[in-house]
Order: sequence, then structure tokens, then C-alpha cells
Amino acid sequence: MLVIAILLVTVTMLSLMIGARDVPLRVVWETLIGISADSDAETVLGLRIPRTVLGLLVGAGLGVAGALIQAVTRNPLADPGILGVNAGSAFAVAIAVGVFGITSPPAYLWFAFGGALVTTIVVYLIGSAGRASISPARITLAGVAIGAVLAGITSAMVLADPKGFNAMRAWESGSIADRGWEVVAVAAPYLAVGLVLALLLGRSLNAVALGDDLARALGSSVPSTRILAIVAVTLLCGTATAMAGPIVFVGLMIPHLARWIVGPDQRWIIAYSMLLAPILLVAADVLGRILLRPGEIPVGIVTAFLGAPVLILLVRTQRASAL
Repeated sequence: MLVIAILLVTVTMLSLMIGARDVPLRVVWETLIGISADSDAETVLGLRIPRTVLGLLVGAGLGVAGALIQAVTRNPLADPGILGVNAGSAFAVAIAVGVFGITSPPAYLWFAFGGALVTTIVVYLIGSAGRASISPARITLAGVAIGAVLAGITSAMVLADPKGFNAMRAWESGSIADRGWEVVAVAAPYLAVGLVLALLLGRSLNAVALGDDLARALGSSVPSTRILAIVAVTLLCGTATAMAGPIVFVGLMIPHLARWIVGPDQRWIIAYSMLLAPILLVAADVLGRILLRPGEIPVGIVTAFLGAPVLILLVRTQRASAL
């Protein structure tokens, strides 16, 4: 945990220092303690601190959401997008851009969050329909099916009017650039509630991992645990996707890494995911600024390139791939 905390502080400082124009560590420190007021200090305060804070929040949200959805579905290859959250957010943003002409991130943030929330509710209702008990497999299949339908409709809308959807392209690639404090202020409370709820669910998720019958015998309410976990996933992944767009592999890979370090205890997996995912996301954002100077690669593209080989390496080990 100490090593991870040091890594988190290191990538945070690198995010404040590195960009189209590098800022010395001394200037960053003086800016943080309020004794520097030159142009570099304005860059750090106005652009890089909000961007870094957003990266930390988005990373924590995606990592913990991934840990929750893998625990609820008992599927080691599940990620937050399996509930259709990303597809629901993208569909709602497409409606905001194409129908209402909204182009700024703070304006369509609410559409993205609402789309994620509605999609998750519909997925849960479909997956829990019928007389049988709620099945993780049915919820998974419902999420994949609805996500595919919404993704297809969104693609058709974008292809029908490419010029009108230019404002959506940066969001779709997954980016934390140019969001500002306004977006952070709107989204932070939802992420905070989701993270607290996830931490409180750790013990119940350990019982659910043993199977529904044994979990009931241990006194755990399986339906309530699943409902609260899905609420937390919606708050975390829905808000993170609304802020930064669909970012892949973070919610899939980080819980495996946490499980590899601490074992199957969901309480520790959630806690470690909350720290490891921001490290990955902020480090990927810094790497994206370096690779294409003076421009940059969106963080969603970098995480896709980083996540695939690392995930393959992790799941080849029995301890990492088992739930």
C-alpha cells in the first residue's frame, strides 16, 4: 500500500509537470503552496490541476466499478461496459449533440449521466424479470444486448451527420483534457457516494462470491447486495464516462491486478482498485502528452494500447484470473 501511495503521488506530480510546455518541479511546488504567480503557475492552476484531479476521480470510479461488476456477476472478464453504461452514455450524448445542439462537456454531462442511469435500470429490470431469482448471467446478457443496440443506433446517427457530431468525437475517444473545474465540481459528489457505497459492500460481496445459497445461509441479502452494487456501478462508471467518455480496460484490468496483490477479499480489492486505477489513468494521460508533442493522444486510446498486453499477462496467472 505504501509503494502504491508513493506511485500515486509520483504520477500526480508528473501530470502537473509534463505537457506541451514542461513546468519545473520547483514551480509546481511553489504553485501548490501559493508562492508562485508567473505564467507557468497559471498553467498549473488553470489547466493541469483540474485535469489531474479529473484523472484521479475518473480512474478511481472506473477501477472500483470494475471490481464491483466482476464480483456481482462472478465473471473475471466483466467490466463496467457490460451493463451497457458506456453505450447508454454515448447514446444520450448523441441525442444531446444531434437533437439539442449541445456541444460543451459541462452541458452534455447530465445527458451522459442520465443515459448511463436509465440504461442500467433497464438492464437490471430485464435481467431480473420472471419468477426465477436474479441471475448474474441474465443481467450480463441483457447488458451486452442493449449495449449493442444502443451502440448501433449511435453509430448510425453519427454516420448520418458527420459534421454535426464533430463535438462528440473528442468525448468518444476518452479524454480528460479541457474539462475544467466546472465538470469536476458537478461529478465529484456522485463519485464520492459511489466509492463510499462500494467500500460498505465489501463484506457482503465476499458472501455473494461463495454462491447465492451459502450467502443466504451466512445472513447476507443477495438481491439487496446486487441492487446496491449496481447502483454504485452506475454512479461510478456513469459519472466517469460522462466526464471523460468511454475509457476501456481500466475497469477490466485493475481489479485483476488488485486481486493478484491481495487475494480474493473484496474489501481489499475495492480499496486497492481505488488507488491503482488512478495511477494507470494519470500515467496513461502523461504518456499521451509525451508521445505526440506538441499535440497529445487521448487517454482512452493510450489505456487501450497499455491494457491489452498487460491484461493478457495478468490473466495467464491462475491467481489473477480466478474469482
